[in-house]
Amino acid sequence: MRKLPLLNAETRPFWTGGEVGELRMHRCDDCRRYFHPPAPVCRDCTSLKVGPVPVSGRGRVLTFTINRQAWTPELADPYVVAIVELEEQEGLRFLSNIVNCPAEAVAMGMPVSVVFERVEDVWIPLFERATS
Repeated sequence: MRKLPLLNAETRPFWTGGEVGELRMHRCDDCRRYFHPPAPVCRDCTSLKVGPVPVSGRGRVLTFTINRQAWTPELADPYVVAIVELEEQEGLRFLSNIVNCPAEAVAMGMPVSVVFERVEDVWIPLFERATS
């Protein structure tokens, strides 16, 4: 079971983009930098001209850990928590899970692509090993 995020004007596009197969990141119209988590102001230039745009959903595992502690019965199997860096921009990273891959097969630098898990009205971006 996942704790679901609160949806607001800034976060809704990120958490609902999976409905149409899009991973959406905030981008500044002035300095052209992507950033995450979503916010109403650019972290680099403080511009207010920011908004969500679709990105490729491809990236690499920057680092990861395998959780083997069964905190609840639903978490009995080991699972991977990873920092994924998206290919659009160096430093565009976020925390997610690597799925559809044995935990022991995950490696730093492994190419990944986004998949989505729907939970109620939220589409959670997860990553799996890229096929190409």
